[in-house]
Amino acid sequence: MNDVSRQSHWENVYATKGENEVSWFQETPALSLELIRLVGAIQTSAIIDIGGGASRLADCLVSQSYQDVTVLDLSAAALASARARIGDNANQVAWIAADVTSWEPSRTYDVWHDRAAFHFLTDPNDQAAYIARLQRALRPGGHAIIGTFALDGPERCSGLLVSRHDAGSLAATLGAGFELIDTRRHEHATPQGATQKFQFSTFRRL
Repeated sequence: MNDVSRQSHWENVYATKGENEVSWFQETPALSLELIRLVGAIQTSAIIDIGGGASRLADCLVSQSYQDVTVLDLSAAALASARARIGDNANQVAWIAADVTSWEPSRTYDVWHDRAAFHFLTDPNDQAAYIARLQRALRPGGHAIIGTFALDGPERCSGLLVSRHDAGSLAATLGAGFELIDTRRHEHATPQGATQKFQFSTFRRL
């Protein structure tokens, strides 16, 4: 899937479905917040949420007094939804409408968080482009938290094929520049009542 068709797909999803109608909706992103605390993030840490869409992670981080929060998503409609929901506090977040595989980072971050964006990249070239941006945007010693469908998780999501991972396959894909420091499974209950099996792995950039 090229950048244009990928963007069109997600713009359509967010233009036609409400926030709590998509399978990945979470009222509270408890595990993500726990993993961000696990890596020692403090209120001044620079945190970027990749593929954050209309996720409520930014709301929670701002409410917990994190001062340097960025959300990147290729859907402007998703970002607009999140901004409207957050209201007056939305100006405390940097919003970037871009495809992570072609994005040009202008700064570095302490924490790179990705819940279910990377697993939509099934082409090795797209995966390599993602990793190149990760290497440029995450400072040495910083941490990447990446959640994907587990090996026994769904094969498709939102009508698209996904690449499923365990900690080992994800580590091999990222390469030698990242040290695996934590991994755990997670069962996500969708608004439709289904259960999706995820794995979340945390890496330190060497």
